[in-house]
Amino acid sequence: MPDHPSLDRNALPAAASEDDITERRDGTGSGVAAEKLRTGIQSIEVGFRLLEVLTRERRAMMLRDLALAAQMSPAKAHRYLVSFLRLALVTQDPVSGRYELGGFALQMGLARLARVDGVKLARIALTGLRDEIDQTVGIAVWGNQGPTIVHWMESSHPAKAALKLGDVMPLTSSATGLLFSAYLPRSKTQAMLDIALQDASLQHRPGMPRNQAELDALLADVRLHRAARVAGMLLPSIHAFAMPVFDANGDLALGIIALGHEGRFDIAWGGSVDLALRDCAYRLSYELGYVLEVPADVPAGK
Repeated sequence: MPDHPSLDRNALPAAASEDDITERRDGTGSGVAAEKLRTGIQSIEVGFRLLEVLTRERRAMMLRDLALAAQMSPAKAHRYLVSFLRLALVTQDPVSGRYELGGFALQMGLARLARVDGVKLARIALTGLRDEIDQTVGIAVWGNQGPTIVHWMESSHPAKAALKLGDVMPLTSSATGLLFSAYLPRSKTQAMLDIALQDASLQHRPGMPRNQAELDALLADVRLHRAARVAGMLLPSIHAFAMPVFDANGDLALGIIALGHEGRFDIAWGGSVDLALRDCAYRLSYELGYVLEVPADVPAGK
């Protein structure tokens, strides 16, 4: 799994020539020249690799290291950096000579964060996800009474889960609840968890934690996998995954969910549902400004 979405370098369009640009500007260009221009300007995309590296790295970089990481010669990288310095996209330490993202890059990022709507982005992303895995998918956010379903899309073979928008998911017996219990601060969840554990102690549902020690072990497993899953815990024969989407502060912004019937739903770690849902969550976190670390391999297990 890549640490963040990246451009497909092999799919970059050919650069528009200076003649094409001139023809388009003065209105004399042919349809072919205009079409080339619409494909983009390759030099901008090449230079962007330097900004991409500086965004990914957590330290200022020397020219040679930056150029190597961006897969270009130091001389070529320097030419781009001169322009980026003028635009305040990059800054250079006058003593060490190291390069770092500049003030305008910060302003761009802040402007993006001020405008982004995580639920809206997730709603768009889930359409493709649902079509890819053909399972019921949804979005949950933390509400006054707990993790709340705010968006739901059925598969071509709907799960008989009897869930609807506005439903509040149980904290200790659903994938969604376990996800929020694992990643939210205990100051938000402990009172609700105490009530849930009291109720669970009176039940005998397989896999459901009945005391704090069992719950802590289950939540540690959620954090280990960076995901929650349940197999028939909340509803018989219904399996589910829930994946965290983080914001720019590293806090849980929302959870994306997939569920389906036993026999039609791949419940395995590293299986088709897990990987597709995980990739979607990583990309949404990236859109929300979360600095993604290279994810560890999913622990083995069925």
